[in-house]
Amino acid sequence: MNAHEIDYEIFGEEMQYVEIELDPQEAVVAEAGSFMMMDTNIKMNTIFGDGSNQDNSVLGKIFSAGKRMLTGESLFMTAFLNIGQGKKKVSFASPYPGKILAIDLSEMGGRFICQKDAFLCAAQGVSVGIEFSKKLGRGLFGGEGFIMQKLEGDGMSFIHAGGTLAKKTLAPGEVLKVDTGCIVGFTKEVDYDIEFVGGIRNTVFGGEGLFFATLRGPGTVYIQSLPFSRLAGRVLASIPRGGKDKGEGSILGTLGDIVGGDNRF
Repeated sequence: MNAHEIDYEIFGEEMQYVEIELDPQEAVVAEAGSFMMMDTNIKMNTIFGDGSNQDNSVLGKIFSAGKRMLTGESLFMTAFLNIGQGKKKVSFASPYPGKILAIDLSEMGGRFICQKDAFLCAAQGVSVGIEFSKKLGRGLFGGEGFIMQKLEGDGMSFIHAGGTLAKKTLAPGEVLKVDTGCIVGFTKEVDYDIEFVGGIRNTVFGGEGLFFATLRGPGTVYIQSLPFSRLAGRVLASIPRGGKDKGEGSILGTLGDIVGGDNRF
């Protein structure tokens, strides 16, 4: 094993967190802001890049951090190292309601492709890089652009999905059509492209976007029911204009405020 071999347990239902058990001198790396709690004798260090140690030169570290910047993430990650004598635990929490998925890269052929904001944490030694799309249509209309995250190595990685998580195992040649924002990740064998929805009524009135993703097997695909973009859109849509709360279920709006005794006038 090149990556540290860690034990873990996932707790909760809707707002999950993962508790990772570290032997002495074992470490885990995580995105900034995902830390929840830890035992004593765990040392926290901010590192440049992903800490995979594939290239310890200055240029190698700069390139590793630059790859993360292309995916929209910070140049830095946080490493948690057990410097004590016995086993210690550190926990990381979901950023919003959903599920935490444990990915054993040694069982995935050493590589897993995921959304650029899905990665939560991983055993130190796992490389967090970028996956470029070679297809122009996918890059322009796929929702995730030309770049997705690529997890490489032989250790445990943890990613987060919004809402309920669905796992689909595709046979060779089998195609699954998915909303572009609902893709969490897939194994390296899966072929990913985008397809035009088609039809004037579907395009203008469908409300589901102009394109959906096509995932062709063989391989395994993970789908989320609540992408963060969809959650954020619903929250923004519910914010009252002008900053005044009209109350849930209000039909009359401003007229209701006047009848109800609003004395602003």
